[in-house]
Amino acid sequence: MADPATVRTDARRHHDPRVRGFASDNYAGTHPEILAAIALANGGHQIAYGEDEYTGHLQRVMHSHFGPTAEAFPVFNGTGANVVSLQAMTDRWGAVICAESAHINVDEGGAPERVGGLKLLTVPTPDGKLTPELIDRQAYGWDDEHRAMPQVVSITQNTELGTVYTPDEIRAICDHAHGHGMKVHLDGARIANAAASLDVPMRTFTNTVGVDVLSFGGTKNGAIFGEAVVVLDPDAVRAMKHLRKLSMQLASKMRFVSVQLEALLAGDLWLRNARHANAMAQRLAEGVRGVDGVEILHPVQANAVFARLPHEVSERLQQRFRFYFWDEAAGDVRWMCAFDTTEEDVDAFVLALKEEMAR
Repeated sequence: MADPATVRTDARRHHDPRVRGFASDNYAGTHPEILAAIALANGGHQIAYGEDEYTGHLQRVMHSHFGPTAEAFPVFNGTGANVVSLQAMTDRWGAVICAESAHINVDEGGAPERVGGLKLLTVPTPDGKLTPELIDRQAYGWDDEHRAMPQVVSITQNTELGTVYTPDEIRAICDHAHGHGMKVHLDGARIANAAASLDVPMRTFTNTVGVDVLSFGGTKNGAIFGEAVVVLDPDAVRAMKHLRKLSMQLASKMRFVSVQLEALLAGDLWLRNARHANAMAQRLAEGVRGVDGVEILHPVQANAVFARLPHEVSERLQQRFRFYFWDEAAGDVRWMCAFDTTEEDVDAFVLALKEEMAR
């Protein structure tokens, strides 16, 4: 056991802040304006578990974006937001229709099914986007006791493949789902990037077109941690407060989650961050598009670039910049840009890619 006298207890930096990568927008730090907001919320005593002034003010900020009936329930993370949302929208025997590539199906460790106790009914999609016709592949059997009952359609905006639904596309999904007696959930982990891409307010493709419940993402857009379940239609959910607690997503010092979302949404920080990340992805795509042997796989509509290139080139490039394979067998990779990605970061990456392709 180490001698306590020799153990450093003062805080110090353990990483090189100059190191950048393109693996995930979760790798980025926290925006300085959000750090300042957290410091502003510190000091003194505030009522715990969401009865504080900051969470109360967040409700008014959410109204400005999503209308007077919107109610926000801050949570710790995106998986928690999705699980709480879907639990509140389904019965014990209910099922959720989603794209096969959806985060709730691929990247949440089975939490919607294991923790939420619901069934996911997946549909293959070429671009990550559902349509009424694709939904109908799973929208049946409501009276069949041998089949989980489809009760919710869950879409992601922007999608896991970096594509963006238009407001009309989401309206068509909502109209179709509601016509079948189903509700619509939108996973908005990168909702700000979608709004920046479309150049419209977030309400234009959420409550205005019929979305019932939104998982609002802050972490990928500059927050330290914290998302929110935003109930757009109060009749679409049940027992939200109880489900949030039951799902271990109730923060005792909720003011420090709420103030981050307030810092993003009360002004234009959410949009500034998203526009910048999107612009860096466009710069990256343009930089690699003309490189022989590199194929851009999907339209670059937000802050992600999906590409295919020789496997050995990717492995060498990963020694210089962090990023992930999306489909390693096919040689597909994903490059993500964040609010703090710089033009110099992008240009250095493009140059490194060209060097490795030329070897």
